[in-house]
Amino acid sequence: MSGTQLLDATGIAKSFGAVRALTEASLHVSEGEIVALMGANGAGKSTFVKIITGALRPDSGTVLIRGREARVGSPAQARRSGLVPVYQEPSLIPDLDVADNLRLTDTPVEPFRRWVEELGIRRLALSDMIGDLPLATLRILDLARALASAPDVLLLDEMTAALPTDLVERVLKVMRQKADEGMGVIYVSHRFGEISELCDRATVLRDGMSVGDLKIEPGVEDRAVELMLGQKLDLAARDIHKTRGTTGDRPRMRVKGVAIAPKVSDISFDLFPGEVLGVVALEGQGQDELFECMAGFMPPRAGSIEVNGVAADFRHPADAIAAGVKFVPGDRADALLAQRSVRENIALPFSARIRAWGGLKLRHERARVAHAIARLQIDTRAQGEVQRLSGGNQQKVTIGRWLATGVDTLLLFDPTRGIDVRTKRQIYPLVRELAEQGASVLFYTSELEEIPLACDRAVVIFNGRVVDIIDAEVADEQTLLRAAYGLVAQEGAA
Repeated sequence: MSGTQLLDATGIAKSFGAVRALTEASLHVSEGEIVALMGANGAGKSTFVKIITGALRPDSGTVLIRGREARVGSPAQARRSGLVPVYQEPSLIPDLDVADNLRLTDTPVEPFRRWVEELGIRRLALSDMIGDLPLATLRILDLARALASAPDVLLLDEMTAALPTDLVERVLKVMRQKADEGMGVIYVSHRFGEISELCDRATVLRDGMSVGDLKIEPGVEDRAVELMLGQKLDLAARDIHKTRGTTGDRPRMRVKGVAIAPKVSDISFDLFPGEVLGVVALEGQGQDELFECMAGFMPPRAGSIEVNGVAADFRHPADAIAAGVKFVPGDRADALLAQRSVRENIALPFSARIRAWGGLKLRHERARVAHAIARLQIDTRAQGEVQRLSGGNQQKVTIGRWLATGVDTLLLFDPTRGIDVRTKRQIYPLVRELAEQGASVLFYTSELEEIPLACDRAVVIFNGRVVDIIDAEVADEQTLLRAAYGLVAQEGAA
């Protein structure tokens, strides 16, 4: 495109403590241009989006809008500068009606009404409470509100992920129409089909850096995957001892046709005793809801889950634990008592049987806690509070809790995210050891190179469905990433 440059974000860097989220990220959008922002999980897309839309401040770099430096300190300031975001999650307040939400952003009502109708929502009253509306409607309302403000640059972050096909088609049509009128669009999506249909270029991020700009043309998918992967250094040596445990004909856990609102539509797989089954999915494909459902936090809308051949009607996480299904969440803060000691956190399942909080009274329980601490080499110098531990040691505490009580089925959700390589190299052999002892492990990871290190097979989820099941021995990163973007034949799914 040869139009005026609307957005010029150059050399953006951002750190969170010792974690370097962005090193040198850049993105340029001209009039009439639709640019895809692509990258694998952890590439820095979310941080970059938050910076250019004012939700975060960069440590360094510049953002120019129509050639002028934009000191964007909030989404409201970004909106006034002409850059309007539509984030992945609705930004409407559920306890207010539609009209009140419009007032909060000074959105003109009549343009909003026109865009709501243009985007396919026919029955909407300004008095409708946001909390009563379905997710797909909320996404359209967010977009209509953004369009009503007549932006120079519109940023869509996974806008179509929660939409049915007819509304997706309307969104894509409107975006192309607005680009033809001169608006710039930044399109963040994991759907190659939509990117190929809609976008002019793609900017690819990897490890917090911009690594390429691609013209959208036939065959661009392979080049994009190559750029997203790069020449990545292995997280750990590939000589980890992988011996298959005690598998059999009957699965430990069977997931059949499970649907969970709003993102999971049809997921089926078997998890066998002695198996580490990897789960591969890009952000927002339904993996969060799947694990929470299996752990008893929410029921499925359709389908069934069986544990040892018995229907699992989990109403509470305690029901899952009673059935031998133990869950390690992605956010350590959700699993830990931050102001309690390492020993108390690991002993929490034992303590549930003690009426009054206090020290452990049973010798064998103390011994099992001590064994878990020693097996995982947990740093116990901060005896008073687990919150004083490093992130890696905190994660080992969450795993150690179930190691101490015994494991039949372990659900690990991104257990190595944000921890050091040394700790990762301790967790992989532990996962394999549990499997060799007969446990079943479901292992979601956002780092594709972990699949052949720790897993026997990998289930790939895209758009709330299983699109492939791959043997870990042939699950190289390129194969997994292509499948995670939906670039596989649907009949390959099991």
